[in-house]
Amino acid sequence: GLCLVPETTQAIPEPPWEGYFINRVKPQVEEKEGKRFEVFDAVEFKTQVVAGMNYFIKVHVGNAEYIHVRIFKSLPHENKPLALTSYQSKKAKHDELTFF
Repeated sequence: GLCLVPETTQAIPEPPWEGYFINRVKPQVEEKEGKRFEVFDAVEFKTQVVAGMNYFIKVHVGNAEYIHVRIFKSLPHENKPLALTSYQSKKAKHDELTFF
């Protein structure tokens, strides 16, 4: 099979992302972690094509701490909202963003 190398860029695509990210993803992660994040900045992202799309995003959450989140976007005809499907906490800036 073909080895697909994920695209990596420095920014989140499309303007709606930023608002969605802060308004929807941040509270969900805060709830799971049981704490508030002063900072919640997406610094890197990768995409993985599945039946829909997985977005893997490295997020700076203050000081030297980062988390990696996975967001799933279903196929357009399914008309479902983006969903936070998983995340990994206690990451550092140099930790590679990988599929999980």
